[in-house]
Amino acid sequence: MDEGQVVAARLKLLAEYVSDLRDLQEIGLDDYQGNKLIRRAVERTLQMAVEATLDVGHHLIAAGQYRSPGSNADVFVILGEQGVLPQDLVPRLVGMARFRNLLVHDYARLDDALIYNILRHRLGDFDDFARAIAAYLENLDR
Repeated sequence: MDEGQVVAARLKLLAEYVSDLRDLQEIGLDDYQGNKLIRRAVERTLQMAVEATLDVGHHLIAAGQYRSPGSNADVFVILGEQGVLPQDLVPRLVGMARFRNLLVHDYARLDDALIYNILRHRLGDFDDFARAIAAYLENLDR
């Protein structure tokens, strides 16, 4: 599988994850907090969505022979430096990378209200990422 196919596959997974999350967006905070299975599904799906964006970023960094990232957050900084991502999107994605670390490493202290807020108001960041990557890849083909 070449880099373009890998990126396309990850973007397809990302779209699926975001769609699954959107199916849960209208749940109320009380219902969210009261249902551990829904909370766990949201947390894990958010984690996988962030990891899909990171996978795409790592592949593009390797293909472009850009500098190596020092952290997950740095993946998005590098993509911004190289013009792959618009500068206004970079801080939002850096925040998502840090959020992913919280999900993975500090899961015992997760803030339900924070995760619920991301579910309700931040899924568009993933859409913006996918659009930026698609535009970048389209420009490469020209």
